[in-house]
Amino acid sequence: MKRQRIVIKIGSSSLTTKQGALDLEKLEGYVRAIVNLRKAGHEVILISSGAVAAGFSRLGYPVRPTTMAGKQAAAAVGQALLMQHYMERFHQHGIIAAQLLLTRKDFQNQTQYTNAYSALMELLKRRALPIINENDSTSIAELTFGDNDMLSALVSGLIHAHTLCILTDVNGLYDANPKTHPNAKRYQYLPTIPDEMLQMGGEAGSNVGTGGMKSKVAAAQTALSLGVDVFIGKASGEHALLDILSGKGDGTYVGNTGDLMEGKTKQWIRLHSPVSGVVRIDQGAERAIMNEGKSLLPAGVTSVHGTFQAGDVVHIWNEQNKVIAKGQVTLSSEQLRKVQGRKSDEAKQLIPLVRDEVVHRDQLVIQEKELNES
Repeated sequence: MKRQRIVIKIGSSSLTTKQGALDLEKLEGYVRAIVNLRKAGHEVILISSGAVAAGFSRLGYPVRPTTMAGKQAAAAVGQALLMQHYMERFHQHGIIAAQLLLTRKDFQNQTQYTNAYSALMELLKRRALPIINENDSTSIAELTFGDNDMLSALVSGLIHAHTLCILTDVNGLYDANPKTHPNAKRYQYLPTIPDEMLQMGGEAGSNVGTGGMKSKVAAAQTALSLGVDVFIGKASGEHALLDILSGKGDGTYVGNTGDLMEGKTKQWIRLHSPVSGVVRIDQGAERAIMNEGKSLLPAGVTSVHGTFQAGDVVHIWNEQNKVIAKGQVTLSSEQLRKVQGRKSDEAKQLIPLVRDEVVHRDQLVIQEKELNES
């Protein structure tokens, strides 16, 4: 079997008892399955839910709390418990486990995004096992990644994983809700995620998790766009993860994309970067960007909207007010207004240019959609 980089996402319902407590027997089973993946030569990153479920009983809650403060307090206790169990059990197999807590801000800020990538690459290089969870105790909107489903998709794209395994208590994707439609058909394989399937997904199926099949379908769609194949289903037994990689998993396989999307800079621009302004361009510049893979030069800019600095990300509009691209500018809005419509030689006489391009093609992604000018 070819050596792969694999992201394993384990949901709360897969780690807890019916009463919501952390199930150490289940956790031990996943640890053994991951150990076998490592022994087979694969690189593994674990995205583990379960912090809130592990911690709420320790704080005296009879059931999983429903308030944000209660969930965050439970996560603060439960995350430590969860990591303690993981670290002890992986240590028994000679594996060093490392904890990373991430929030949406870590993906939106380019420096933090790059730092997260560097840390993960270094941990993998050192043969450590990164264990990632959302920082539930400080997140403004609790569990904003959807029970870590979207977090697992974004991490798998960030590190250029080959496969994302989203493990849950349902054995794959169906053409209808199997709980209400006994004759629902399970998909063994899907090349892509149809848009209508996003409308079919249900909410969380237990009282210890926050995600549902809808969030898993959305995460799979995102992972596919990043060049990552996806498995959604169950995993039981110490050889379950190896079975998944060999095509014998109890669930649905999605993808076989083959090609990875852009590198981390373009990926950040496409998915996470905040937009600080708009640059409108003429037809010649649009053709150069869309059809010829070229950079945007000052000569092609017809107008500048908003206030931004060099290094910020802007939308690029064509003459029909349509967003055709998103890119990281080399000039501030003030500088760009001085040189818009001018050839590079003329622009250099007006302001000091570090480079000829307003947006270099390596910092530009095509992103065509309708947008009305406000």
